[in-house]
Amino acid sequence: MAIAAQNPELHADTGIVNEEARRLAEQKRATHARQLQALDLQRQNILSQRTSSPTRRAALEAALSQIDGEIEGLS
Repeated sequence: MAIAAQNPELHADTGIVNEEARRLAEQKRATHARQLQALDLQRQNILSQRTSSPTRRAALEAALSQIDGEIEGLS
């Protein structure tokens, strides 16, 4: 145990995680959160649009479906 306390590197058998691994995990989490936020903003934008054009409405529904699929894929 004294060796593990002296060496801050990743040790699979002791479960000690080094600073680099924590930084990478936080970076990955932040990227994921930004992607979800961007998709949610796109979704809100589509939902806020109103149109009487059937063609435009179909395009908005298709875009909304695609964004919902991407959000589901990230979750």
